[in-house]
Amino acid sequence: MTLDLATPQFDNALRDALLDSRQRWRDLVDMAADFAWETDAEGRFTFVFPDPALGWSAGELIGRPADDILAEGPAGSPGFSPFRPDRQRRGVRAWLRRADGRLACLSFAGVPLVDADDRLIGARGVGRDVTEEERRTGALATALRREALIDAVLAETRTEVLAKGMLAGAARAMMPALGAAGTAILRRTEAGLVPVLTVGEALPALVATAAALEEHAGFGTAVGEGPEGRPVAAAAALQPGGGGGLIVIWRAPDARGWDGEERVLIHAAADFVGLLLAQESMQAEMLRQARTDPLTGLLNRRAFFEELERRLERLDRQGQPGALLYVDLDNFKPINDRHGHEAGDTALRAAAGLLRAAVRPSDLVARIGGDEFALWLDGADPRIALSRAERIVADAPLALAHHSTAEQAPLSLSVGIAVRAPGTREPTSHLMVRADAAMYAAKRGGKSGWSLAVP
Repeated sequence: MTLDLATPQFDNALRDALLDSRQRWRDLVDMAADFAWETDAEGRFTFVFPDPALGWSAGELIGRPADDILAEGPAGSPGFSPFRPDRQRRGVRAWLRRADGRLACLSFAGVPLVDADDRLIGARGVGRDVTEEERRTGALATALRREALIDAVLAETRTEVLAKGMLAGAARAMMPALGAAGTAILRRTEAGLVPVLTVGEALPALVATAAALEEHAGFGTAVGEGPEGRPVAAAAALQPGGGGGLIVIWRAPDARGWDGEERVLIHAAADFVGLLLAQESMQAEMLRQARTDPLTGLLNRRAFFEELERRLERLDRQGQPGALLYVDLDNFKPINDRHGHEAGDTALRAAAGLLRAAVRPSDLVARIGGDEFALWLDGADPRIALSRAERIVADAPLALAHHSTAEQAPLSLSVGIAVRAPGTREPTSHLMVRADAAMYAAKRGGKSGWSLAVP
């Protein structure tokens, strides 16, 4: 059957065909894309489908610059917008803002529209929502980078024995992985943040910058601008059981800031650093216990003489003197015999406190056994050594009076002094013999006094 083009039947058939074609187009677009659009020469929307699209009604978008709903500026190469294709494009991804403020990632295909004179009059394209795919891909990429970062940290720390070396290795590994110029690890103490180490370029006002970021770090990563316009990030390095510190990492002045993925990586690295800080604390405590007399808190015999050997080497290089004082507690045995060892321990702790107060923080004080103590005075000549011994002997009766058992046998201190003159290179063993002999000479002289060894 042939239709006459001038009949109503032809008009109806043409209208039905056009409607069917339009519906077919809408169905195909609806199935193949989540967003279809056209723009004019100025980049304003002239058509959107479906209605609403991304939560926006067609009325809200028609006539509006399409780039207004770009979430992070034009995608692709600098200055490029998926709504302004310069040629046919496929697979260009961009993040858009939904009407409710949430973000959506779309994969775009678009073509420019030109008139008969080849002048640009707009663009047309479709977009497919790939938000979940993009997030899964991003999560996988972040996981791979985290794994690579941890592998790099482990490679740097594997050969280290002490936690301090492991911390330095971890800091070194993070710098190339995160494009950083420097890294610092700080420990949190009662007095505030204390730097443990810094690797790479120094950061001016490190502690102040770290403290400012710590207020915002919480259990994540805080970012900000540090001195000289440096992008700085900080994350809490928490120790198991509480405590810990902070890892601070920075880039060169005026470099780009830290993106979301890098913040996640810094946070992951901080968790590892927290474990190393805990290990360092444990090792430091073990070392302290190994070097400390448990009763008095002073250095023990081994730690005292190990440190003394190091001091003597330095003084020999510098041509400086020093003095070794041997101190013995007079009339101590009756305390243990009459009142028990607990009373004796209390007296020993009181004597230790007296000796610690009598010297400078840089000097050495040790309990070397029983009721015997030793002091090393850096840089002390005979005059200084005698003055210090006289003070110790004079202060002892009052400081130890309430620990004495009887007035006729009060607790006191006898001090033997051996001064090591510059340039003599006298060995430690010989110095010890002289100081010990001088101390027994003070005891034979009536106790509660001092004696200077013959040079």
